[in-house]
Amino acid sequence: MTPKIVVYKAMPEDVLDYLRQHAQVVLLEGASGGSHEALGRALGEALADADGAVGASVKVTPAMTAGATRLKAISTISVGVDNFDVDDLTRRGIVLTHTPDVLTESTADTVFALVLATARRVVDLAEWVKAGKWRASIGPEHYGVDVHGKTLGIVGLGRIGGALARRAALGFDMRVLYANRHPNEAAERAYGARRVALPELLAQSDFVCLQVPLTPETRHLIGASQLRAMKRSAILINASRGAIVDEPALIEALADGTIAGAGLDVFEHEPLVSDSPLLAMRNVVALPHIGSATHETRHAMARCAAENLVAALAGTLTRNVANPEVLVR
Repeated sequence: MTPKIVVYKAMPEDVLDYLRQHAQVVLLEGASGGSHEALGRALGEALADADGAVGASVKVTPAMTAGATRLKAISTISVGVDNFDVDDLTRRGIVLTHTPDVLTESTADTVFALVLATARRVVDLAEWVKAGKWRASIGPEHYGVDVHGKTLGIVGLGRIGGALARRAALGFDMRVLYANRHPNEAAERAYGARRVALPELLAQSDFVCLQVPLTPETRHLIGASQLRAMKRSAILINASRGAIVDEPALIEALADGTIAGAGLDVFEHEPLVSDSPLLAMRNVVALPHIGSATHETRHAMARCAAENLVAALAGTLTRNVANPEVLVR
């Protein structure tokens, strides 16, 4: 029997063709536009008689999968799995797959772009020039700070953190500190990275980059006390998940000079509301969650997610599984 799969995210046509070679494809209208809420409702209804699903950016709750008795696998076009109740899927025997490798380099590029943009005031000064305000040689009020030779602190030295450490150490002669549950001996050997406790990392780093997944333990990992522990000249970079930072505390710290600036690709609530105080701050670079958003990487992620789903439904998937215990039942 040909499996039925639900696609709830716009995908390249060649990837859809690949899926159609292996399954009956139901493409939700909201996958190519429409409101987020409507897409969520449509997905909940479509899962009722589906064998699999592939997509991203929609919260999939236990209520949505409770009646989905045929559902065997869900494939998310992302590395993060915080849109899912992984324990609930595991109890139901539903495989959850993700795309942890294909976006590493593109996301690390974005993170380092935020480091450079905030340090050298790229966005602020580009807007100043476009506004016709450049009428003479610039003075100290327009200066930024150096990146090369500074200390970069990475909270979470996994794949993306390791790629970031490589850029920092080998490209910009930066000292790399990292806080991680386990030592990363490869990064220590290759980049001279040194593992320290989070308080020491915050106190010593000129740039603090957050690269941890969103879990109950990491939610609001960076709050008022952690921001106060940073140097007043330090810059916070977050391109992982918005809720890792207590956003009101960050706004206050940026406003009163507790830290010098922030480069943000993610926020607690997305899209960021137009009246957010962050958007009025010249010491903030705000991006619309573009971490992996290149043509090449997004295509590779979609293809990887599609291949993950097809293999999971065929019972042959051995990698990219967020709940591998399901496979050994």
